[in-house]
Amino acid sequence: MRIITEAEVPGLLPMDECMDVMASALATLARGGAILPLRPLMRIPQKAGILGMMPAYMDTPDAMGVKVITVFNGNHGTEYDSHQGVVLLFEADHGSIVAVIDASSVTAIRTAAVSGVATRLLARTDASDLCILGSGVQARTHLEAMLVARPVTRVRVWSRNASSARDFARVESKRHGIVVEAIESAQQAVDGADIICTTTSSREPVLEGEWITPGAHINAVGSSTPTARELDSAAVARAKLFVDRRESTLNEAGDFLIPKSEGLIGDGHIRAELGEILLGTQKGRESDDEITLFKSLGLAVEDVAAAHHIYARAVERGVGTSVEMGGKRSTT
Repeated sequence: MRIITEAEVPGLLPMDECMDVMASALATLARGGAILPLRPLMRIPQKAGILGMMPAYMDTPDAMGVKVITVFNGNHGTEYDSHQGVVLLFEADHGSIVAVIDASSVTAIRTAAVSGVATRLLARTDASDLCILGSGVQARTHLEAMLVARPVTRVRVWSRNASSARDFARVESKRHGIVVEAIESAQQAVDGADIICTTTSSREPVLEGEWITPGAHINAVGSSTPTARELDSAAVARAKLFVDRRESTLNEAGDFLIPKSEGLIGDGHIRAELGEILLGTQKGRESDDEITLFKSLGLAVEDVAAAHHIYARAVERGVGTSVEMGGKRSTT
C-alpha cells in the first residue's frame, strides 16, 4: 500500500489532466458503469461539523474506494482546511487496499476540475470575464481550472471578508501572471461576468438572479446540503440547470431543493447530467443568450477516479511511502 500526502498530490494530479480524468468518470457514471450510493453524513452534536463517507465503484478504470472526510466550515480563515480526510483506494480483483491519499488536496483539485469540464461544455466559447465569489481553497483551484477551460482575460473576486479577497487577489495575480481585482460588493463583482464561480461556505444566497448577465455560465460548488444554498431562487429559475448527478441533486442540493419547495421549479428543471452531454445523449448550451448553471455536489466516483490516476502516477515516479498491510496470506 502506498501513502500519498497533501504535498505530493498536486504534482500527480495537474489540473488539465484532472479535467480529462473527471470527464471520463462522469461519462462512465452516465452510461451506467458505476455504483454510487448516496453519501451518509454524520452530524457532530453541538458542533458545526459533519463526518461524511463517500463510497464508489467504477468499471473504467476498474477500481473502488471511499472518501472519508470531515466538513467543518467554521475552519475558514483558520489554519485548518474546511475539508479534511483521506481517500482509500482498493483494487477490484481481490479487494486489496492499494493507496491512502490525502483528501483535502484531492477534493480541492477534482471539484474545480469538474467545474472546468462544465465550463468547457456550457460556457460560451468566447467567455473571458470571470467572477469568483469566495476567496478560500476552492476559489484558488477554480481560478486555475477556469484559466485552463477558457481564455480568461479579466478576473474579479469578492469575499465577505474583504481582507481575504485582497490577499487572494495579490497572491493569485502573482501566481498566474494575470490581474485579479478584489471587489467590495458581490453585485459589482458579478456585473457583466461571462463565468461566475460560487465557492463560499454561505448557507444563504450570495448570488441573485437579477445580477446575472444573459449568456453567463455559473458553477455553483459551495453548498452540498438540502438546507444551504449560494444562489437565490430567481437565479436558479432563470438558468438552464445541469448537474453532476440527478439523484444526488434531488436529495442533497439546497440550491435546487429550496426553489423547488417554493414551487418555482420542478424536477424537470434539471436539463442533463454532464456525463450525458459528454456521451452526446443530451444537449448543453443552445444559444449565446442562455444562462447556464452547473450545480456541483461532488461525487465519490470523482474521488475514486482521481485516486486511481494519482496512484498510477505515484507508482510510475516512485512517489509516496510504501507500507505493508494485512489481507494477503503468505504462501511460504
